Amino acid sequence: MVESAIQGRVDDLVERIAERASDAGRSVAVAESLTGGQLSAALSAAPDSGTWFHGGITAYHPEVKYSLLGAPRGPVVTEPTAVAMAESAARLLLADVVVAVTGVGGPEPDEGKPAGTVVLAITGGDSPTSVEHLSFSGDPIEVMQKTVEAALEAVLGRLAPTD
Repeated sequence: MVESAIQGRVDDLVERIAERASDAGRSVAVAESLTGGQLSAALSAAPDSGTWFHGGITAYHPEVKYSLLGAPRGPVVTEPTAVAMAESAARLLLADVVVAVTGVGGPEPDEGKPAGTVVLAITGGDSPTSVEHLSFSGDPIEVMQKTVEAALEAVLGRLAPTD
């Protein structure tokens, strides 16, 4: 029951993103780590996604974050990493709005941060890159699901009409 409610929330967010991106003529992309491709999967399943979803980069291993996305060497659950992921993906994927997520899914702490720690960066639209530090409870799957929802909400917010 809970899983279907979560999926229903994701589906609603994705449909709203599809409508706003299409109406605004904007493209969307993602750079993701702890969500392991779930953001890309959700967005690519949306209506007319081929017209506005430019793709995603799943940079799970730190070396991919460093070499492909220009993240600074060192811990990867950080604001500079999330920003580098978002801004590099925007350039590489030629997208107007990009969300990036990095974090500790759990069940154990990593990099001295507790399980459920997430750093989300959003870039593009009419605003500068911004970062959110999030903390979610639950097992690794729940943390991933909550992160997907938060990332989709951030994209929807960036696609909001400015008038």
